[in-house]
Amino acid sequence: MDKQNSSFRWVVFASVLFTYLFMSSQRTAPGLITEHLMSDFHVTATTIGLLTSIQYFVYTGLQIPMGMLADRYGPNFFLIIGAILTGIGTVIYSLSTNAFVLFFARILTGTGDATIWVNMVLILSQWFNAKEFTRLIGVAAMTGSLGFLLATVPFSLWIDLLGWRTAFFSTGLLLCLCSILLYLVLIKKPHQSVFVTSKSQREKTFVLLKRIFSNRQAWALFLCHFGIVGTYVGFISSWAVPFGMNVYGMTRSDASQLILIGLVGALIGSPLISWISSRLGLIKRLYIVFHIILFLCWSSFLLFHGNPPLPLLNILFFIIGLSYGANALTFAAVRQSFPIMESGIVSGFANTGGFLSAVLLPGIFGKILDHFQSASSSIADGYYYGFITPVIFSMFGLFGVMLLKESVKIMVKPITDSNLKKQITKI
Repeated sequence: MDKQNSSFRWVVFASVLFTYLFMSSQRTAPGLITEHLMSDFHVTATTIGLLTSIQYFVYTGLQIPMGMLADRYGPNFFLIIGAILTGIGTVIYSLSTNAFVLFFARILTGTGDATIWVNMVLILSQWFNAKEFTRLIGVAAMTGSLGFLLATVPFSLWIDLLGWRTAFFSTGLLLCLCSILLYLVLIKKPHQSVFVTSKSQREKTFVLLKRIFSNRQAWALFLCHFGIVGTYVGFISSWAVPFGMNVYGMTRSDASQLILIGLVGALIGSPLISWISSRLGLIKRLYIVFHIILFLCWSSFLLFHGNPPLPLLNILFFIIGLSYGANALTFAAVRQSFPIMESGIVSGFANTGGFLSAVLLPGIFGKILDHFQSASSSIADGYYYGFITPVIFSMFGLFGVMLLKESVKIMVKPITDSNLKKQITKI
């Protein structure tokens, strides 16, 4: 089957995105039942915090190994297995009888979740040409934001209707059914092998890692993603609501609107920015613009001593979300800069940067907040100095995008038994 000219590629695209929608929703859905977990399992807020973060730790730690496995054996098997693991983990979560089972379920879910993005990027690379890929990767990123949106009011209503255990059980069952759908679409219908291996000899793992870790372009993409993902995901998922309540005196419901505003910006930004990039044939210059915008937005919080006027606050959250939508350009740059046989590990390396910052930022922000709150008894001062963290993180992203070489194309010749051919880098 000529994948990139087949109309069946749109069936593949829809099936993979449908699975991604529900897998991404399970990253934040447990936050809706915090009070239920604390009362049902008699656990502390600290335990709930660790339970929330453990999935991101697992996800982050598995990105590079997953990229290597996907490059070596193809993305189909791992995406199918990922859907099964996420589904089983969600089902076990719904049936948990104690905190240990909850942790096991979230680790299982995090392992499954770690497979989705890297393998989805590779599958889209195989089924779509470069111009289509740049446009559609933004739609894929938007689907992740839709998953976060699904895990707010819609899933909350589902919990109210069925109870939290039945709601999570049904979602886990749906994800298991998605794995069957993926098998039919990715393997059965196009007559593909479960594992796809190259006939040429592969580099040894250590040699490959050493080459990727010493590659300027790979580190530039790591820093790009570090600066643009963590500042949005890390802050929005942890401190946006407390910030609105503590500094502006909002109710929890009103403060949660800040998250929704940022989410709307991300939903618009992902497909729009990717479409503009595809139309103009530009990645680096467009990416620079949005990294600068992001840096200026976070700097605005320092300019107003952590308390910008409410109308401006809403605008800032929208623009931060919009700029976050540009993160899809990281993977468009991977597609442009590296051969497809290495796209998995480089995508995993770049994605590690994004979620590493998402893991680090909440903790650093919280430490600063605690320090200044105890030292000056002013929580507003704590937030003011806390905003230095996303400003610094966004500077890392801006530095990374400046390092990016848009016209790089790495050419790798097949590896023979006698020697490892030298890479040719064309600028």
